[in-house]
Amino acid sequence: MGLGSFHVLLLLLLQALQASAEDSDVQLECLCEGATCSLPDRCHGARCFSSLKKDSSGMVLVRGCFEGEEKIRMHCSTTPSSLQVINCCSQVLCNANTTRASLESLLPSAPEEKPVRYQVETLALFVLAPVVVLVLLSVVSILACRRLHHGRLQRLQEFDTEQGDGLITSNLGDGTLADLLDHSCTSGSGSGLPFLVQRTVARQISLVECVGKGRYGEVWRGQWQGENVAVKIFSSRDEKSWFRETEIYNTVLLRHDNILGFMASDMTSRNSSTQLWLITEYHENGSLYDYLQRVAVETSEGLAMAASVANGLVHLHTEIFGTEGKPAIAHRDLKTKNILVTKELRCCIADLGLAVTHTQADNLLDVGNNPKVGTKRYMAPEVLDETIQTDCFDAYKRVDIWAFGLVLWEIARRTYSNGIVEEYKPPFYDQVPNDPSFEDMRKVVCVEQQRPFIPNRWFSDPTLSALVKLMKECWYQNPSARLTALRIKKTLDKIHSSLEKGKES
Repeated sequence: MGLGSFHVLLLLLLQALQASAEDSDVQLECLCEGATCSLPDRCHGARCFSSLKKDSSGMVLVRGCFEGEEKIRMHCSTTPSSLQVINCCSQVLCNANTTRASLESLLPSAPEEKPVRYQVETLALFVLAPVVVLVLLSVVSILACRRLHHGRLQRLQEFDTEQGDGLITSNLGDGTLADLLDHSCTSGSGSGLPFLVQRTVARQISLVECVGKGRYGEVWRGQWQGENVAVKIFSSRDEKSWFRETEIYNTVLLRHDNILGFMASDMTSRNSSTQLWLITEYHENGSLYDYLQRVAVETSEGLAMAASVANGLVHLHTEIFGTEGKPAIAHRDLKTKNILVTKELRCCIADLGLAVTHTQADNLLDVGNNPKVGTKRYMAPEVLDETIQTDCFDAYKRVDIWAFGLVLWEIARRTYSNGIVEEYKPPFYDQVPNDPSFEDMRKVVCVEQQRPFIPNRWFSDPTLSALVKLMKECWYQNPSARLTALRIKKTLDKIHSSLEKGKES
């Protein structure tokens, strides 16, 4: 073997040993310069380094070695800054080759303070910009609301002017509420008073006490010329319900014993805000929901209440032809809270804010402009699973029938038989939470196909047993299998006749 070949083998062996030392973290000999060196000019470690570090005298060149993976990872991965730059290497005496100039070239060109100032400015921009935008949006919203409010009142004033020709309102003080309501039946279309008279009446009402609150707003007992009236004050978010109810009462002749008597509707400006009023007859017994919580009823009373609700529903669902006719109307939010109890313990249906109308002549279906779809607890299966035929009027009537079956169940719970009666509970009280979600109701009614619980005592009472059969025929999963309002009315009449015969015998 020649001398040249020997040198080549020796060089390869040294490289292999060096690579092996690197791979196995063998101690490297490094150049050491600085206060931390234990030996003059040399140190041993896993990595060699050279750095420029700023102190009181300026940038100082330091060389040495690092021990331990954590220290190596922490220092060797440090990003160069204006205070320090570190360069690591892993060969014997490799840091001896690093010059001060090569380290200075790694220093950032911009001073440290500028990025800091830039970050503060950026942070201020991100904080202040949304605040400025919110302030501007608030100002625009206030201006838009004022303009809208002004526009509404202006439209009402224009409407007053249009409607006012030929109207004599000076005799308002001489009439009673009954006189005015009788007049409304012969003064053309609609159940309400002429529009300008409605506004005059509204301004003569004094509010006495708040008798109910809900998501819709508030109901007050008011007084007009010594007579009690009910004033429903809608919240601004329920404006579409107010508008729909006003529209129906003013265009449809709805005078009926079992439909709440409408008097007037008005949009007024009070305390710099728009108030939406609906003025109707006042019934001191309140809603059927409130009444059933306070009072348990005898069988004949419960039957009469159920029959009066059915009578009102028949009137709504039936189209009447002729000059004083009316379209067919589906309520869409029938429940005990929307049914009032008269002093004769009969019921009348209220709250037409979600009503749908239909006329056969032009096959026109008017669903109004209200996105609400009713009360979840009383929703029919086809509403909950969204299979309802929204272009078919009969589908909306069948939704009312489902809800009527639940109202009938609520009345039956509070009806005595053999001296026994249940406490008031809403439908599905034992199957869903107090304020059930759409999904809660869909699971119970559509998926599990459950119905309200029927107590055993009902089956031992002939009248309640007949009511159970009737309510079950309102609760068919298939909407087209449910009874009509007219069939319900006739069935209740038969049950009442059977009860009377039983008393006579």
